[in-house]
Amino acid sequence: MGFYENRILPRVIDLACGTGPILKQREKVVPQATGRVLEVGMGPAINLPFYDADRVEKVWGLEPSEGMRRKAAPRLAEAPFPVEWLGLPGEEIPLDDDSADTVLLTFTLCTIPDFRKALAQMRRVLKPGGRLLFAEHGEAPDESVRKWQDRINPIWKRVAGGCNINRRIPRLIEESGFKIEDLDSMYLPGTPRIAAFQYWGSATPR
Repeated sequence: MGFYENRILPRVIDLACGTGPILKQREKVVPQATGRVLEVGMGPAINLPFYDADRVEKVWGLEPSEGMRRKAAPRLAEAPFPVEWLGLPGEEIPLDDDSADTVLLTFTLCTIPDFRKALAQMRRVLKPGGRLLFAEHGEAPDESVRKWQDRINPIWKRVAGGCNINRRIPRLIEESGFKIEDLDSMYLPGTPRIAAFQYWGSATPR
C-alpha cells in the first residue's frame, strides 16, 4: 500500500466512520456480540468502546491495512479483553471452522473486493448457532438516489479506499448462506443521501 492508503486514508476513515449518527448505529449492534468475536475490517478500532466486556471473551480483529492497525493502537491498549490482530483481508480468514461465536461487520462489506468469498469465510468460522451482526450502508430504496449512487460509485470507490455505496447488503448476506433474523433500515440524518441508507441487524448460518 502507498502513502495515501497507509497514512492519509486511516485518518479519513476514522473521522468519516466516527460521526455521531454512525456511532449511534454502532451502539445498536456492537453490544450484542458475545463470546469469541471476529470483527471483520476492524479498521481504527472505533467499535471497541461499544463492546459489552462482560459478554466478550476475546476479539480477533481482521484488518489487512498496516496504517489502520497503527491508528487503532491506542484504543487496543485500553481494551478490557484480549484483542488479536489478523493481518489478512476478509477473503482469507485464518481461523478454524466453527471457532467464532459472533462475526461483526460494521461499514466493511462495502469495501471487500470479493465479498461473496469473504461471506463464505465468515460462515465457515461461525459456530453452529453463532450470529453475524452487521451495520452497513448500501443501495437506497429510492430510484432517484440509486441512479446517483450508480453514477458516482466509480469515483467514490477510488477516493474512499474501495468503498462501494450501492451494494445490496441484505441480498448479499442471504445469497451467501445466511438467514437474516432481524433487519432495520433508514437514511441517516446529516449524511449525503447517496451514502446515507443504512441496514443493520443479525443473521445466522443456514
